[in-house]
Amino acid sequence: MTTEGHIAALERRHQELDRQIQTEMQSTRFDDLAVAALKRKKLEVKDEIYRFNTTTQ
Repeated sequence: MTTEGHIAALERRHQELDRQIQTEMQSTRFDDLAVAALKRKKLEVKDEIYRFNTTTQ
């Protein structure tokens, strides 16, 4: 996979995690721990995107 392809995959994963967070938070009985875990994963993906963008420039 090319670097651009990897970044695109990470961006899709980031968007999917955002959708999962929104869905969970709209639930009548959302799980705080699940939301926190999703947010951590989303931040990890964002950090990885940042690292790829800074090393490829």
